[in-house]
Amino acid sequence: MWRASRRKLLVPGMRVSDQQVFAGALLATEPGCPPGLTAWNGSDPGRRFAIYRNNVMVSLIDALADTYPVTQELVGEEFFRAMARLFVQANPPRSRVLAFYGDGLADFIEAFTPAAAVPCLADVARLEMLRVSAYHAADAVPLVPVEIVHLLGDAAALPSARIALHPSLGVLRSRHAVVSLWAAHQAADAARALSSVDPDAAEAALVLRAGLDVEISRIADGAAVFITGLQQGVAFGHAAEQALATDAAFDLAATLGLLIRGGAITTMTIPRSAPS
Repeated sequence: MWRASRRKLLVPGMRVSDQQVFAGALLATEPGCPPGLTAWNGSDPGRRFAIYRNNVMVSLIDALADTYPVTQELVGEEFFRAMARLFVQANPPRSRVLAFYGDGLADFIEAFTPAAAVPCLADVARLEMLRVSAYHAADAVPLVPVEIVHLLGDAAALPSARIALHPSLGVLRSRHAVVSLWAAHQAADAARALSSVDPDAAEAALVLRAGLDVEISRIADGAAVFITGLQQGVAFGHAAEQALATDAAFDLAATLGLLIRGGAITTMTIPRSAPS
């Protein structure tokens, strides 16, 4: 076992603690042992630190692989782990909880030139992070269908209504077939399932937790615009107008039915100033 000396180390403009120096050395692009380490038996601490450094790096890459299994499968394990290593070095964990570690990987992929050969990769990563976020999202009690139907029946007030959605709900609009690609990788024969997928076909995804199961569904683009509008606090009527402007085939009734069946609507509020 080794320990760091208690002295402080200076860098321009700030004082850096031994812990900060130690943590920085763990993920540094160039391997090296931080100053002040000693081994209990007087041996060279560099070798011990190198082993520990490697274990930390491997653990963080493994965490990313667990969060992004389909992303890894699309490019292969070797490519993914090499890319993940660069991500880890540039983006050390900000929390002791690793459940959401790697939430910036999709943006990293978009700027990672070697990944440009797989244009769908960043959005597949976004979908997988939405799935993780949905799994860990807070619980919420949905409105019962009969109450929703009653509120929807107030045609005069409905356009001004604000609808709150379940915390686990997520929407992703993509220029790529993210839902089909993700679903194909869940099939027993993934290679066969992938053969029928056009990666360049635009798709929109709805992510929603039902009990302990996170479900990923393909939805129409208009439905995605409508649901996103509701999430952002847009009034019901305006959200529907945005959806129709995006997709002339937008089906409001079908989209509401999807949300109701999924238990996605938690509150509906009619502003007091709205006509009764």
